[in-house]
Amino acid sequence: MAECVAVRLLTAADASAYREVRLSALQMDPLAFITTAEEFGARPLAEIAARLDPTPEVANFGAFQHGALVGLLTVARETRPRLSHRANVFGVSVLPAARGQGCGDALLRAGIGHARAWPGVTSLHLGVMETQHTARRLYERHGFQLWGTQPDAVQNAEGGHLAEHHLALLL
Repeated sequence: MAECVAVRLLTAADASAYREVRLSALQMDPLAFITTAEEFGARPLAEIAARLDPTPEVANFGAFQHGALVGLLTVARETRPRLSHRANVFGVSVLPAARGQGCGDALLRAGIGHARAWPGVTSLHLGVMETQHTARRLYERHGFQLWGTQPDAVQNAEGGHLAEHHLALLL
């Protein structure tokens, strides 16, 4: 069993690998994400690259095994003055071959650490679909607590609806 050997901030130079991993995640687990594989696949590589460089409000992390990108996590700080004490976690995914090896833990530690370093940020928030039991357990192991569930939050491809659980971590 390989281990997740490195987590680092992603940059525009990682756009091609990011696109491949993100598209794979959207295709393999479509119920876990609001963005569809079709929507993401239509984005030009230049647009993806432009969103990867870290800014004062957004950081994209990648987990690597043997030099290959295998996991993703984005953390973004709210920019509106009355919400600037909050940050959000988005787009968490780990390729199936790398699951169960600490990559999700490492990505979440990096994202939480980054949010803690933002001056004035006191809470970190995320949403997880009702079908994503393993992801929810990961978040809860890191101290996130359920504060609410939105029924009928997302429509799936078959026309059914899923609930989204909202979790928060007080920093």
